[in-house]
Amino acid sequence: MVPCCTMKMEKCPNGIKIHCKCDDEMACAMLQNMCRMMCDGMCSCCCMMNGMVVCQCNMVMCNCECEMTKDGCCITCMSGDKACCQMLQACCDCMSKCMESGCKCCVCFNGMPCCCGSC
Repeated sequence: MVPCCTMKMEKCPNGIKIHCKCDDEMACAMLQNMCRMMCDGMCSCCCMMNGMVVCQCNMVMCNCECEMTKDGCCITCMSGDKACCQMLQACCDCMSKCMESGCKCCVCFNGMPCCCGSC
């Protein structure tokens, strides 16, 4: 079971930021604990609609770090390589559009889900 949250993805210099925000205190604590335990592994995002995968992005081209916020966490994925940064930001555009269109997004570390939500 993974906590549900509100997600927002945005481009930043050299990469993207994934903001995960929980309205519920218990869900927030669970999200933060899961991120603390797993954030050293590879980050991936999977957007689904009606149980089917629409888009999956594996952040193998960058370094991802997880920072705790007062109501969730912020995952920052960055690359110093220009081409990798462009791929990363294209993934951000795709995932953001999927969520705007009604998809749910699941963020994983090493293939293990840590949160699920939409915008």
